[in-house]
Amino acid sequence: MKSIEEIREFFAKDAFATNAGGYIEEVGDNYSVCSMPVDERHVNAVGNVMGGVYFTLADFAFAVATNHENPNVVSLDSTINFLGIAKGKKIYARAECVKDGRTTCVYVITITDEGGKEVARVTTTGYKFV
Repeated sequence: MKSIEEIREFFAKDAFATNAGGYIEEVGDNYSVCSMPVDERHVNAVGNVMGGVYFTLADFAFAVATNHENPNVVSLDSTINFLGIAKGKKIYARAECVKDGRTTCVYVITITDEGGKEVARVTTTGYKFV
């Protein structure tokens, strides 16, 4: 298995997510935990985290979880449910596999704020190409 430093170096090429502040906290078999600081570039006109920020972090966590050892998965479909408003200065995404088939996989990505409150949930179906 690659070290977390090697994984971070590889995913530094995911410029959109990493330039937004995406950071890999933890990686394991069929899961990842990523985080993103919340600052003025992440909020909307009323001061809440933009929905696209939640989705960007979820997509990054999915990519890390599915591709950290063998980059061969792309997302086919994603659905996001917004569940609340994030509080604090950082949000987290935990991507966990719920189905790992021969050609497809399904992950649920839970987005939480600093206090552990779930603020969004994303379900992503991936396609394995080889």
